[in-house]
Amino acid sequence: MEFSSDDLLLVTGATGLVGSHVVQRAREKGIAVRALVRESSDKQLLTEWGVDLVYGDLDDPESHRRAADGVTALVHCAAKVGDWGPIDDYRRVNVGGTESLLNAVEATGTLKRVVHISSLGVYPARDHHGTDETSPLNLSGIDGYTLTKAESEMLVREHIAQHKLPAIILRPGFIYGPRDRTVLPRILERLRDGGFKFLGSGNTLLNNTYVGNLVDAVFLALERDDLIGEIFNITDGALVTKREFITTIASLAGYDVPTKNVPLFIAKGLAKLMEGAQRAYDRWSPFEGGVWLPEKNKAPLLNGARIKFLGLNLDFSIEKAQRMLGYQPAVNFETGMQRAIGWCREAGLLTSK
Repeated sequence: MEFSSDDLLLVTGATGLVGSHVVQRAREKGIAVRALVRESSDKQLLTEWGVDLVYGDLDDPESHRRAADGVTALVHCAAKVGDWGPIDDYRRVNVGGTESLLNAVEATGTLKRVVHISSLGVYPARDHHGTDETSPLNLSGIDGYTLTKAESEMLVREHIAQHKLPAIILRPGFIYGPRDRTVLPRILERLRDGGFKFLGSGNTLLNNTYVGNLVDAVFLALERDDLIGEIFNITDGALVTKREFITTIASLAGYDVPTKNVPLFIAKGLAKLMEGAQRAYDRWSPFEGGVWLPEKNKAPLLNGARIKFLGLNLDFSIEKAQRMLGYQPAVNFETGMQRAIGWCREAGLLTSK
């Protein structure tokens, strides 16, 4: 589709890492934007950019109907993220919320395009060496997030097939960049405190995806009328090893570069033990608030998701996106991480040891 003054773009997750950059790019292009946001969220940037705000979230179907009114395009970025917690909580938001949102925009009669932000986490949790979009989804999942991202993607595909939803699906890897208030700050905290250890050699690849590169892909998808129903892996193309990733962050932040390793087979064994103990505690503990007990529903230090992120080889092919979508990653890892760490410094998220 070609955006005109009559079009209205709805963005979910607009106060988050990906959504805020989608909104910013849209406003720079002169596109009218509406955002579905929680009333308690930080809306300062959205207000400065002149975004129409509708209060609600993925748990609130009535807000979806209000947000969808007159919308011609949707970029669905919002999701419940994390690597621990009851699956039903993730499913209610990531699957139920997506279904309600799709029903709302489909009912308007004005919808021209949907870009659904999925994840490379929908693939099986194993080593990947150039895996492309023909590989089947993992519908068993290693945690509530990856399972329900796969389920929500399947839901979008059903709407494409059964309701002619004009959607394109993007599967980014580990997304980094300015305004990341979740993963990168946690890594920085571990590096600052000297508690970080590599899992295995640290020489396996990360599926790094700079947020600006992903936004490029989003707008390519919004503009293409001939790719409805297609699915694309999105990364930076030139991937880095886990050791390069962590070393770059530590060096840019002024922290010591970690040197210690935990053998991967030991890390996997520890993850299973920690996951079992935490699940048992989450299910049976009668001692709420006991200072000596772990926090309920808190992810253990090691779990399957963290083993995948830090231990497995995560190399996914973007050849299809390059060939069909015209996607060419413009920002390399070093530049992207410099921008991310610079933002963390300005936001006061870097502290001395």
